[in-house]
Amino acid sequence: QVQLVESGGGLVQPGGSLGLSCAASGSFFSIATMGWYRQAPGKQREYVASITTGGSTNYDDSVKGRFTVSRDNAKNTVYLQMNSLKPEDTAVYYCYARARRIVVGPLNDYWGPGTQVTVSS
Repeated sequence: QVQLVESGGGLVQPGGSLGLSCAASGSFFSIATMGWYRQAPGKQREYVASITTGGSTNYDDSVKGRFTVSRDNAKNTVYLQMNSLKPEDTAVYYCYARARRIVVGPLNDYWGPGTQVTVSS
């Protein structure tokens, strides 16, 4: 199994910053891509950002220029630095990893339980 646990969520004022972390553990050979989705109340889960093993990043238009995704491959950890936060960023943020459990095995997606981010004055 591959387990993911997010940390760093909380309450922040509009315009503030918050950093999230997600560490992967368990049995796996490698993690190809790690990233973040979020889900606000009454809305579908939406893509936020991702990063490959080689460091290539991708962002949803709604967070470009404000959020930065990074990773530490040695620690199997992905980060999301969120700046200039807006009330519409309020959501449960979910970490995911696209991982290969064995050297020539398939890539499967794994999800963390989520962490709440609330942007409010």
